[in-house]
Amino acid sequence: MHLTLAQMAITALLVALLPLSLVWTSSDANKYRKLIWVSVFLTFDLIVFGAFTRLTDSGLGCPDWPGCYGAANPFLAHAEIVAAETLNPTGPVTVAKAWIEMIHRYLAMAIGVLIVAMMAQAWYQWRKSKGTRPEYKPGMPTFLFFFVCLQGAFGAWTVTLKLQPVIVTIHLLLGMGLLALLVWYGGRQNQLIAPVRTLSGSPTAMRKIRWLAGISALLLVVQIALGGWVSTNYATLACTDFPLCGGKLVPDMDFQHGFTLWRELGKTAAGHYIPFAALTAIHWVHRNAGFIVALVAGYTAWRAWGNVVLHNTARAIAIVLVAQIATGLATIYFSFPLTIAVLHNAGAALLVLLLTVLNYKAKFQHDLAKKAASGAGLSHNLPLKQQ
Repeated sequence: MHLTLAQMAITALLVALLPLSLVWTSSDANKYRKLIWVSVFLTFDLIVFGAFTRLTDSGLGCPDWPGCYGAANPFLAHAEIVAAETLNPTGPVTVAKAWIEMIHRYLAMAIGVLIVAMMAQAWYQWRKSKGTRPEYKPGMPTFLFFFVCLQGAFGAWTVTLKLQPVIVTIHLLLGMGLLALLVWYGGRQNQLIAPVRTLSGSPTAMRKIRWLAGISALLLVVQIALGGWVSTNYATLACTDFPLCGGKLVPDMDFQHGFTLWRELGKTAAGHYIPFAALTAIHWVHRNAGFIVALVAGYTAWRAWGNVVLHNTARAIAIVLVAQIATGLATIYFSFPLTIAVLHNAGAALLVLLLTVLNYKAKFQHDLAKKAASGAGLSHNLPLKQQ
């Protein structure tokens, strides 16, 4: 076990060396901020690849943790993987699935290395400057370190508890949460180093946008949880028509079994096979909740559209919402094609990223508007430098 962990740690370090080298050799004057945004990019990639891992049924491609049949990589476990595949060619263990699962783990560990580097740099610079450089306050990177450890724990339980739906769904939510935290931290760095000083709204208007952005983000979290519940319960094709479901506007549904959280995959809490009506309930709730999210987030984007600072983010949210609805419907009409399903998951991650950006921009604009209203020497719609 110790040897396997050491070998996997070395692999993760090697994988992390590439983004760390890109940060170190970049022309960006602030390499710490660069490290944060590189981590954002890789976390987004990890979420998309995690969706690919889940949708290709590769979550148990290596049925143990942290290694693969006790080895650090599928090369070393090749004989065991081939033997399992020979016994059950359509089962969860194949050579391809083992590699997909282990690449996912290596990428996750590499992001952990980047966050450790971020935390170490923050602590070093904070102590070196004697606490005079706010961009290096170590609280957030330290929290990110413990957060990614929690995410890793749920990744382990995903395997050891054999893809129990509630564990897999929480693992997905934590991945989205990590993305949002990194994006917020990156936005904070941007504002500290190169603050946006253009006032583009009254305190009342900015307060409304900020509230709408927060509500949209909260609804998106609920919708992602419902989407994860659909995916982990294999309920995507429980309704194969639209706008009806099984030819009915309100189909026969079993909410009790569908939304019992603690149970094995494909089973009820009592250990019986889960009825189809339960899968229908899971799908139907996610489908209808999606339109609520689209309406609220779309209205939020519309309200933010006329704001100079928020316009580009609002436009991007509107575009992704349309694309997300299209990929969701295409998943139903084309019977769950892998590419479209992965794109649908990527769209959800992109909405998390964009709504986080909208929230932190709205926060800074609201703070700026409050200072202007309290007589800080600003005039509406004029840059601070002109005052």
